[in-house]
Amino acid sequence: MLIAHTIAELREALASRRHPAFVPTMGNLHEGHIALVRQARPLGDATVASIFVNRLQFLPHEDFDSYPRTWDADCAALRAAGCDVLFAPREADLYPEPQTFKVHPDPALADMLEGHFRPGFFVGVSTVVMKLFACVLGASGGTAVFGKKDYQQLMVIRHMVRQFALPVQIVAGETSRAPDGLALSSRNGYLSPEERQEAVALSQALRALAQAWSAAPSPSPALEAQAMQALQARGWQPDYLTVRRRSDLMAPAAGDGPGDLVALGAARLGSTRLIDNHEF
Repeated sequence: MLIAHTIAELREALASRRHPAFVPTMGNLHEGHIALVRQARPLGDATVASIFVNRLQFLPHEDFDSYPRTWDADCAALRAAGCDVLFAPREADLYPEPQTFKVHPDPALADMLEGHFRPGFFVGVSTVVMKLFACVLGASGGTAVFGKKDYQQLMVIRHMVRQFALPVQIVAGETSRAPDGLALSSRNGYLSPEERQEAVALSQALRALAQAWSAAPSPSPALEAQAMQALQARGWQPDYLTVRRRSDLMAPAAGDGPGDLVALGAARLGSTRLIDNHEF
């Protein structure tokens, strides 16, 4: 596996490649990330991963400085998965000057749910992804693989690619889960042993909400309130548990049924904020 720290090194490594397949990450890799790399391998003539902890998508009170950096383990996992090129820029390489030009996604999509509770988050995500696409995929384009666990992020990136006519095919990877159903996440490492046992309750709550919604005679926001209350009773601090249309994350209409919907949730357990979703 070739490791490129600068954009020039990366472009030299990919000069003879016509269609890279790219998996962007912030490192601290788990099996979910590695599954995306394996999914990417047959989709291009070079498999590229990036590791970059993007300051632009962290709010001032969030965990940028303490976000886990596990370089040696990450490199070993990527090599074992068959990654060809790792792009690991320093902050000064990717942002050599203040990033005053930024990508502002449509507020109708980006200012709800995660964007409501983390203002500016999707500006930071969209800006760094646009820049990584320019570095890795360039003018000729390629394929990029994003996990469904970050459901709203996946939708924001898809809309960005479409509206800017980028030559990038976005492929979604299914959420990787532990045997008990907990969605794999870098932030699971913050959980205490007791919290880790409880953490599966979020995915269970979303499945229960989806089942209750499917059984209801008509869409009922009261079911969302009940799901929130049930999670609060277990000691969680939920930001949202909600049912939305998969197509645009808007509230469901009467004609939306199975196959059209997704239950999404974000909640804090102790000091750790977890997100998950369940399509139905």
